[in-house]
Amino acid sequence: MEIKFIGTGSGKTSLKRFHSSLLFLSEGYHLLVDSGDGISRALLSQNVPYNSINGILISHLHPDHFSGLSALIIQMKLTQRTNILDIFIHESLVEEVKDFIYHSYIFNERTHFKINYIPLVYDKTYIVDKNFSFIAKQNTHLDTYKAYGRAKEISFSCSSFLFTLNSIKVHYTGDIGAAEDIKLFKDINTDILISEISHIDIQDVLSASKFLNIKKLILTHISDENEQMILNINNIQSENRNTEIISAYDGFSIYV
Repeated sequence: MEIKFIGTGSGKTSLKRFHSSLLFLSEGYHLLVDSGDGISRALLSQNVPYNSINGILISHLHPDHFSGLSALIIQMKLTQRTNILDIFIHESLVEEVKDFIYHSYIFNERTHFKINYIPLVYDKTYIVDKNFSFIAKQNTHLDTYKAYGRAKEISFSCSSFLFTLNSIKVHYTGDIGAAEDIKLFKDINTDILISEISHIDIQDVLSASKFLNIKKLILTHISDENEQMILNINNIQSENRNTEIISAYDGFSIYV
């Protein structure tokens, strides 16, 4: 099983990194996690065939995690896709995503392949492939937005994920709002933590990793501004000897 980092940038567009996105490649299923602005170009730059992707899992609807979805579907159409595309999204966001696709003038009759929407329920296990499953949990990333939006009209769902890959547990934080979000799966022994560092202080990430006894910590969602801090990874590593700390970059892969 391979985890490929398609993009490792933050929400601020960069010439160095594409927006955050992961690609899980199991033997029978390729799952793309998030599809922000520029995802089609990001995949092209890493020689990932669009139609090799079986499903797309969306954490939330911020543009750097979602807005490239319709453009990617168009690229799939232009490259003659015929197989079904699964879109995994929290149940409260399914209709919004369907409307987004529809108002992008993407109609089933013209794409020639079916889009299968899979509504997610929090704390439920979803089996993607043999020895490959995940659980989603609500995090607090969008809580501060509730003061501006109308809760009866809009969903503030934002998900973190725990993937099980050949018995290896991988927690991907996605965008989070507080240090406690890193501990959403604290009752499960996690092997690998993939954490964003744009909305949370790295010391909080390190403290949570120590609390959770994480073996491997991979830092992503890196802005140009905090990249210099990440370059000092050796200093961070020396203070956290029980955890292997890796600064991800576009095209980086790990195998589990």
